[in-house]
Amino acid sequence: MTVVERAGTAIPPGPGSSHVPAAPGSMRTWTRPAPAVDPISLFAAAREQDLEAALWLQPSAGFAIVGIGRAWSIEPAGADRFARAAAGWRALLDGAAIDLRAGAPRGVGPVLVGGLGFTGRAPGASEPWAPFGAASLVLPALTYARADGASHVTFAETIPVSGETAGPADRPADGADPRAAERRWDALVARAAALSPGSGAVVARPADAPLAILGERPDREAWDRLVGLFAGAVGRGRLDKVVLARRVDLRSSIDIDQENALRRLAAGAPEGTIFAFVRGGRTFLGATPERLVRTAGRDFETVAIAGSARRGATAAEDAALAAALFASEKEREEHAVVVEMLRGSLSPLAETLEVGATPGILPLRHVQHLVTQVRGRLRDQAGLLALAERLHPTPAVGGEPRDLALEMIAEHEGIERGWYAGPIGWLGADGDGELMVALRCGLVMGRDATLYAGCGIVADSEPSHEWEESRMKLRPVASALGREPEPGT
Repeated sequence: MTVVERAGTAIPPGPGSSHVPAAPGSMRTWTRPAPAVDPISLFAAAREQDLEAALWLQPSAGFAIVGIGRAWSIEPAGADRFARAAAGWRALLDGAAIDLRAGAPRGVGPVLVGGLGFTGRAPGASEPWAPFGAASLVLPALTYARADGASHVTFAETIPVSGETAGPADRPADGADPRAAERRWDALVARAAALSPGSGAVVARPADAPLAILGERPDREAWDRLVGLFAGAVGRGRLDKVVLARRVDLRSSIDIDQENALRRLAAGAPEGTIFAFVRGGRTFLGATPERLVRTAGRDFETVAIAGSARRGATAAEDAALAAALFASEKEREEHAVVVEMLRGSLSPLAETLEVGATPGILPLRHVQHLVTQVRGRLRDQAGLLALAERLHPTPAVGGEPRDLALEMIAEHEGIERGWYAGPIGWLGADGDGELMVALRCGLVMGRDATLYAGCGIVADSEPSHEWEESRMKLRPVASALGREPEPGT
């Protein structure tokens, strides 16, 4: 392969015959320096070619992963999906040939990207979540990573056992010839450069296409009834908290510009994680502020986010709203339930555990939250998915006690959450990575979008207040997709 230079960075030749062969049934990956590419433009270039694609972007941290194509995947359903995914990834890594320089930045090299769904229930073939499955973690054929100020691309392929044909969850990368994969990468980089608004820029246009509400579930009448039902259960001592979610179906007057929506989300929430996963013609996208867990060896980080208020129109109003949020007994109670669950779940595993003594304020564009940072060091290296299995779903998206809250949600909520409020993120070959909770999000296809938001219900929750809070949480994605309808979200 001829060396291609763009923006002063060379892409070296492919692995060739000097590459260590991988065992049949295993994988081979090779990682090289890459030119700096706008991640959203690269994601858009992949979508143009109808390729499966994933975007993971943390603007304030300068971190990005873009996965393109599918070399391998694991898609387990059920309560044991975390353990099965971890075991499948370990099995694939056994005998794998991984060409990666020592000391490569975090997130560089072969990674799985995807999500594990809220309940683990496999959706039916006709359901909107069908292409995403109960859980799906994918090893992309091409993975672009930007970390620590440097860019790399990782190529991956699986090696079928002799005489076997790779199945849907174990497919070889596009093109067995390494140089064919690198030519495809070159073409994607060139197209991304043509789509990019500028080097490293996040430039978004106004989203002017009007959005119409096609439906809401639960609607306002049912919402008021359910908030009263859930609050009553908490007041009688059956629960400490339960989270009620709703969905809003929207339609744009034109096809939704997903690339521009992602740019608007990145510009509006640079402190959050912008994500997008393309499956079967649908895109699950959003801008979540909430980390489920991040691991690096035995060290871990998580966060409690619960308790919400709107942002003010002026600095003085904003400060007053933040002070009221901090002083609210109802909001502090909701937040404390999440903090105590994290403390109780992690203490038996942790050698050290640091939990903030009092919550702080996390200001986002449309809403602000109470937030408590939690970090520590495990007695043994458990791995990302093992910790996630222990923590999901937190009371911030499910409730407490967990099992009873989930029973109430399943019986009364009336919507299929799919990947909403489930763990999404990436997992490296060393077992470490980061999972966020899929919030501030929606499922987009053509002109249609389905958005999700939830509210924590405690004993003194007021239906009108919770409805307004859900509107605040829907607004970031709705305003990124088009001109918000009034009234409604």
